[in-house]
Amino acid sequence: MSSHLLKNSRIDSLKGSLMAILTCLNTVALIPATTAQDNPSPKIVTTFLPIHLFTKAVVGDTADVEILISPGTEVHDYQATPADAKLLAQADVLVENGLGMEEFLSALVANAGNSGLQQIDASKGIEVIEGEEEDEHGHHEGEHGHHDEHGHHGHHHEEGNPHVWLDPVLAQQQVANIKDALIEINPDNADIYSSNADSYIQQLQQLDNEFQQRLAPVKGCKFITFHDAFPYLAQRYGLEQEAIIEIPEDSMTPKDIRRVQKAAKKYEVKALFTEPGIEDQRIQQISSDLNLPLEEIDPLESGETDPQYYFQTMRQNLEALERGCQ
Repeated sequence: MSSHLLKNSRIDSLKGSLMAILTCLNTVALIPATTAQDNPSPKIVTTFLPIHLFTKAVVGDTADVEILISPGTEVHDYQATPADAKLLAQADVLVENGLGMEEFLSALVANAGNSGLQQIDASKGIEVIEGEEEDEHGHHEGEHGHHDEHGHHGHHHEEGNPHVWLDPVLAQQQVANIKDALIEINPDNADIYSSNADSYIQQLQQLDNEFQQRLAPVKGCKFITFHDAFPYLAQRYGLEQEAIIEIPEDSMTPKDIRRVQKAAKKYEVKALFTEPGIEDQRIQQISSDLNLPLEEIDPLESGETDPQYYFQTMRQNLEALERGCQ
């Protein structure tokens, strides 16, 4: 074979290879790329802080999770805005605490007009403690306590006390409920949701162990609180919330002070527990007059939106309970 023919053969071979490569590239170009937009994660909105923490823990980095009620806003004082209705109109999923905590929600969802919105009740299947009725005279024995008067935080819930997130064991059930519902809605992320939920639940189990061990020496401790937020926490760890004395919008009246003093002596309480944002010098004076420790426990309705904030705050609550009940 002449060198000329050999050269032409090589050129033809290179042309054939080039055409094959171009054909492959064109074929690949015709195949649609798989992106996050093809299988988008649902747009998720949560109602308020603790539910946001739990949902974000399950979702992880798969989606942004928005919060309806800004941390620090009292849920019962919340007033829905057109922007809130628009947020729900564009959402795929709404995660709520349930148990009547978000009394405003049905009207807001109706105003949003989003027929495709899927709602997740984080408290599904949880056995509730009945809410306390207003009663200035009788003492309700047991973990539920006696509700002296409704004030700023005095809200009676027909479905029972909704503050289940403050019990680390019930918090595990809430996380599991959120995980199960999200998997049903978006099965493509099932493995991620399950892994994230399992990790968070393990941390909640460890937290429960810490509460069990450290509060065992003060089991039976009787206390007065100024917000009916802690019956589940008290019941779980053998404490007794003897009275709930709600603080009025402005400040405590002489009648309120006498009520606290009377309840503290009658029920032989060991501590008074207030919460962040309540700075009433009269409570401090009552604590001093009765020689009772005054500690702060946080109902977790305000604070940071990182899921780890739950553990940080609950451990601070544990330390406060230990100090108060010693």
